[in-house]
This record gives sequence, structure tokens and C-alpha cells, in this order.
Amino acid sequence: MERANSGSLFLHIHCFFDARHTKERPDFFKVFQLIGTPGPGGCTALSPARKDFGTSHMGLFSKLLKQDTDSITAPLVAAKPAITLAEFFDTKYYPHAESTRKRPRVVGQTFDKHMRASIGALRFDELDNAALDSWVRDQVKRRYLPGTINKHIFLVNRLLNLARRWGYIDQNTCEERLIKRLPMGDYKQRFLTTDEIGAILRAAQADRHPFMYHILKLLILTGARSGEARLARWCDIDLHKRIWTVPVSKNGRARRIVLSGAAVDLLHEIRERNGLYHISTRQGEYVFQNPRFRRPYNCFFSAWERIRQDARLPNVRIHDLRHTYASLLINKGASLYEVQKLLGHFHISMTERYAHLMPNTLAERVEIVAGLVD
Repeated sequence: MERANSGSLFLHIHCFFDARHTKERPDFFKVFQLIGTPGPGGCTALSPARKDFGTSHMGLFSKLLKQDTDSITAPLVAAKPAITLAEFFDTKYYPHAESTRKRPRVVGQTFDKHMRASIGALRFDELDNAALDSWVRDQVKRRYLPGTINKHIFLVNRLLNLARRWGYIDQNTCEERLIKRLPMGDYKQRFLTTDEIGAILRAAQADRHPFMYHILKLLILTGARSGEARLARWCDIDLHKRIWTVPVSKNGRARRIVLSGAAVDLLHEIRERNGLYHISTRQGEYVFQNPRFRRPYNCFFSAWERIRQDARLPNVRIHDLRHTYASLLINKGASLYEVQKLLGHFHISMTERYAHLMPNTLAERVEIVAGLVD
């Protein structure tokens, strides 16, 4: 900074006005010619011959300085056009989900059924807390389970977060609009007795589905998720080592399922049954294929509904077979750590929901210390 001989006028010329900047902006270069020349380090020193410049030159420089500052602070990306939630889902999110999610079709069905008609027509600037809370209340009135509503809330929050990341809504606004999940209470679990397991398997064996008996028995013997069985390939199963590898499990990681002798025998039986329907069992083929279409099943919902009704267990979910597998292990003395590894839980907290099944074991363990103290 240098003092100019024009009263108490001081001139501050910042270092970001370097030689390159003046070449990009000829108007700046003209002012530099009036008041000085670029010096070392990009700063501008006043030329002695120009120290008598008038306040009109300073006004011109201030005007140019304001214009340049505005251009620096202006947004780098133009504001996105205002679109509705449904338009964002159809044109932005769903193409993204097709490349990042295993089952994007299910996401599309969820949005179509629970969001498109209610909040899908609202623009992001209209999608305020009042509209979102009303949408949640409507699902409560329809007697949806809290867990089901929370899955819908998760999808809406996901859409809002991506809209913020991609510049369709303001960051602070998005954070204010995220919906809180409903309290779940105790985790709902259903454990089948040996009689109920027998009823389920008998109903499955009598059902017209060509593989449902084998699918359900495999789930009971391994604790696998139904989706893992549905997408299992023969190349994932090593019958010699008794290992079934799931390439991508629910938590996004690969996991290994240890097969019992009964499970290995069942898989041999499944291979033979595939042969009856002339279904290939080569390494890359799916273990369970629809004999008519030669493709893996999309789901087992219809067959499962028939089977549980025939077994007179209408409230049993197919995922309860996995809970039953865990309960059978714990009742036979398996530790929570062992159950965690066999179920493929990433966090032990997921396995601790079964801790109440082992009160007798805990009572026995406290006697270890009692026996050592007189």
C-alpha cells in the first residue's frame, strides 16, 4: 500500500490483481495504467508520475473492484429448475438407483404406491415440514406398521439428501425437512417351535411350487436370508468345503455361510430336482430357477402366503425362519459371537437381540465366580 498525494485518500490494491488478471480484464489494465504498474509478487505500486490522479480515477477503480468481487462470489453453478418430487425420482434418482442398488424395481414400486399420489406432485419448495408430517400421519391412520413407515421415511430422506447434493434444494433447508423415524419399541421376533417347523415343511411339500419345500428347508438349516437363497449360484457353493459364499450380503459385504451335513445333502437333492426339470446346474447357473422361464424367481411371496395359510400359521414371516435358526443355536449352547458369525451380522448389536434366549446360561455363568469365593 502507498499513500497518494490527494488529501487523506489511501489506495489499497490487492495482490489478486496480478498480471494475468489484468490481461483477462482490459478495463482493469486501463486503471493500472492510470495508477501504477504491477510490481513484484503481483502487487501494484503507485508510479510517482501517477500519484496526482484524481478521485474520479479512484471511483472508476472502486466500480470495477465491486464488479469483479461480485463475479468471484457469484455461484459457480446456475440454480437448478424447480421440479416436483416425482420428476426428480423419475429423471434423476431412479437412473441412479439402477446402477447402485440391487433391486431398483422394488424402490420404484415403493415410490409409486406410497409417495407418487400423495407428495409426488409437490415441488421441493412446497415440500415443507407440514406436508411431510401430514404424509406420515396418513400412513399411521392407515394402520401401517412403524417399521414399514420408517422404510418409506428412509426413502424420502434419501431423495431429499440427494436433491441437496445435486443442487436442487438448499442445504440448510434440506436438513430442516428430514423426517424423524417413528419409535419402534422392542424388536418383533417370532420363533417357531419344532411342531411349527414341521407344519411349515409339510405344507411346502404339498404346495404346487416346484422348489418351495427345498427353499424353506435350506433357510431353516442355514439361517440365510430369502434373497440370498433366491440369488444363489452353483459357483458360490463349495459342497466339498461346505461353504456357501454370498458375494454381496445385506450390509454390502461378502459373507460365508457354513453348511451342515444336512444342508449339503439338501443341495445334492436340489441339483437332482433341477435335472428333472431339465434345468442346467453349471457353475454360473442359479440354484433356484423358474422351470418355465429358466430365470431366477423374483420373489416367493405368493407361494409363502399359500404355505403359511395351509400350515395355519398366518402371522409367520419368511424372515422368522432366520430368527428360528438363531434361537435353535442359542438354545443348544452357541455363544452370541458364534451366532453373529453364522448369521453374518456386521455388528454384534444385531445379534444381541437374541440375548434374552439364554437366561439359563447366564445364571450358570455367575456361579463360576460364586464358586471361587468362600
